[in-house]
Amino acid sequence: MSNEQKVTRKLSAIFSADVKGYSALMADDEVSTVQTLKDHRNIMSTCIEQHDGRIVDAVGDNLLAEFDSAVDAVQCAVEIQKRLRDKNKELPEDKQMAFRIGINIADVIEDGDRIFGDGVNVAARIESLADAGGICVSHSTYDQIKNKVELSFEYHGEHKVKNIKEPVRVYKVLLEPTGDDESITGKTLDLPDKPSVAVLPFKNLSGDPGQEFFSDGFTVDIITALAKIHSLFVVARESAFTFKGKAVKVQEIGRDLGVRYVLEGSIQKFGEQIRISAQLIDATNGHNLWAEKYDRELKDIFAMRDEITMKIATALQVQLTEGESANWGPETESFEAYIKMLQSLEHFKAFTPDDNILARKKAKEALDLDPGYSAATEMLAWTLLMDGILGTSKTPEKSIEQALELAHKVLDRGDSDAGAHFLIGYAYSQKGQFDKALSELEIARDLFPNNADINAGLGMILNDAGKPEEAIQALKKAMRLNPIPPAWYISWLGHAYRLTGQYENAVHEFKKALQLQPDDMFSHLQLALCYVELGQKGDAHAEAAEVLRINPKFSTEHYAKYTVHKDEAAKKRLIEGMRKAGLPE
Repeated sequence: MSNEQKVTRKLSAIFSADVKGYSALMADDEVSTVQTLKDHRNIMSTCIEQHDGRIVDAVGDNLLAEFDSAVDAVQCAVEIQKRLRDKNKELPEDKQMAFRIGINIADVIEDGDRIFGDGVNVAARIESLADAGGICVSHSTYDQIKNKVELSFEYHGEHKVKNIKEPVRVYKVLLEPTGDDESITGKTLDLPDKPSVAVLPFKNLSGDPGQEFFSDGFTVDIITALAKIHSLFVVARESAFTFKGKAVKVQEIGRDLGVRYVLEGSIQKFGEQIRISAQLIDATNGHNLWAEKYDRELKDIFAMRDEITMKIATALQVQLTEGESANWGPETESFEAYIKMLQSLEHFKAFTPDDNILARKKAKEALDLDPGYSAATEMLAWTLLMDGILGTSKTPEKSIEQALELAHKVLDRGDSDAGAHFLIGYAYSQKGQFDKALSELEIARDLFPNNADINAGLGMILNDAGKPEEAIQALKKAMRLNPIPPAWYISWLGHAYRLTGQYENAVHEFKKALQLQPDDMFSHLQLALCYVELGQKGDAHAEAAEVLRINPKFSTEHYAKYTVHKDEAAKKRLIEGMRKAGLPE
């Protein structure tokens, strides 16, 4: 007990740094590397002292320091990176030494001159997520400094890191202005010129974790219904679901997602009964605009969805067109089919071969219960297209034709279905029929302008159709609707920048995408092509090595054969770039 009483705890800003590629530098030239490390350490030590910090440990290429102030820690890190960048300019390119820095605010145990605790480990893990010459900070650090320093930040999502139970929310510090107006949390987003709303995941109060997909599915239904209203701005599911299970103030959610209103609620299912509570909050002041509780039978789930949507539209003083309200009608009267469809969607979102098989199985089960269920028909079609994307179809051309047939079946019923047009457009793009593809995507976007995926899909196809300038605008719109975007949005924006010769911007985007999906072969490949154009052969070869690590059977010839692109000159440049990066024929 006496030993426990001697433990001293305190709150510190923990600064962790190491050298990117240190082992390779040592293997190349030990003497030069040691001298450079010594010179860089002297610069770091001076900066840390000037910002009232203290070096705790410095072993090998690692350096651990602590500060009483998060602002001091971050400002010190920025100054260090800028001074080290200037120092590196004096050195040959192959002798330059770049540090990564991670900063975390946490409670630590102090033992003499040393500090211990999970907070120290988190700082080290965040540091490993930073770029060479870059800085990453934890969410707790970001909260402390966001309004106190003249810096911009990029949100890099949640990361599961070694030996830490909870995922860590990470922000990248931008050392220089990017000149880009992209929408990212960590930067204040301007409110749209029409009522804007984010729908948070409805809480599952059933006491059964297995019902989580049901509450999530109902939330998605609400988002979809609201997003069909042209006079509203509705944030995409992925961004809203970032806050699932987190105790975050509504004002912060509104700021991070760039919306004025937030809808939150709960679902409790017991037997054949269901209770749904919902409230609409003004995120600028925290005041409730509307709240309601429903106790109904399960069979009334669709009516409750439509009633909640109508109540929100009324509270926001939005006038609905006849077509918009007609679009809400339940696609199926079968609650069992609806559940099968939600299960299918959960599997499909995993984007793996096994889950794609399960998604197809559940979609077929939904159609067995209700053959006219359009959403289930479309899901079945998407699983066929996914076979081609995942390389699991022995006859990809046949799979595409089957998917097209199913999507046209939905439209033949007389439905004005944006999803069917989106699917048809994507299928046409895989066949190289870009005029038809773009026509279908534009119809889908006009029907469903608030759908982030449709806007991103349009951008993706515009790239392949040889219109990357238009693709940039479509993808930026998608990222405003989905301010915490998935990696594929970001990588396709990078692709558009590469096609327009904006290689530095492209590198920036691909690195962001890889922070979210480190094993994304497409982003590694595109980075290699950018580095070829920038004359950075070493970096190009390193990215090519990553491509081969992920897919040892990769070949330039095979990739080019199955890459659909309208611009033959761009395709030839692609092949030439892959060869220059060192990828095998």
